[in-house]
Amino acid sequence: MLKDPKARALVESFAEQWLCLTALKNIVPDPKVFPDFDEPLRQAMRQETERFVEHVFKEDRSIMDFLDADYTFLNQRLAKHYGIDGVSGDETRLVKLDRGQHRGGLLMQGSILTLTSTPTRTSPVKRGIWVLQTLFNDPPAPPPADVPPLDEDGAAITGTVRQVLLKHRENVQCAGCHDKIDPLGLALENFNAVGVWRAKEGDFPIDSSGVLLNGASFQNIAEFRTALNAKRADFRKAFIEKLLIYALGRGLEYADKYAVEGICSQVARQDDRFVSVILAIVESDLFQKRKAKGS
Repeated sequence: MLKDPKARALVESFAEQWLCLTALKNIVPDPKVFPDFDEPLRQAMRQETERFVEHVFKEDRSIMDFLDADYTFLNQRLAKHYGIDGVSGDETRLVKLDRGQHRGGLLMQGSILTLTSTPTRTSPVKRGIWVLQTLFNDPPAPPPADVPPLDEDGAAITGTVRQVLLKHRENVQCAGCHDKIDPLGLALENFNAVGVWRAKEGDFPIDSSGVLLNGASFQNIAEFRTALNAKRADFRKAFIEKLLIYALGRGLEYADKYAVEGICSQVARQDDRFVSVILAIVESDLFQKRKAKGS
């Protein structure tokens, strides 16, 4: 059934809902700062992500490809944007990657990096929240009402975004949440606000090092990818929860906890293949005994 063209609806509905892709059309990078960003590039970014998700679904790939993969989908316009040679033409096609290209998985795709930035610069806070909420279903608590918003995009800001965040964290009310959010976003600082790899932010070398809440430390994007891969169990559970919510048409409740754990165990035993996720969900009591609206 996943090979049928009708399965495209799963990509268009679930993937857009899961990844917030619909919002990409409303993102307008400042043309003075990013003059090369145009509508064909925006569409190429969206197609990369959609084709990537579709490939995982239809080819029964491991869902762990969403965290890290050695391939993506590019056309000439997007490949040039990424600095990847050997791709020509307007058609989006599968392209093999190597570690030296700094790409792999959803987080290193232009659509996600642009979606989680401001019009003029990166936003480690937005990126960190997106990782927590989307990949690990663990959104941070909202900031206290009396804490002023972080101005990552103010005209008076000098220095790096990391320096801005360090100053913001001097407020003890902010430090707790930012310890959870910031390392995830700062790890992606080598990608600018439209997903181009860079070594410097203005005149300042970029420091993408950090320490996650579980104690895992990293010095660069390669080590961050390793740290992400170590969180496979957390991602598996989060992805299954997201797909269950989509399949059931309702949020999950505490009583669903053990069913979710059973589905996770079944999927892990089958190497996290996407079809194993679908089968585990449709064979579960949660799905087979779900109630229709109004019943």
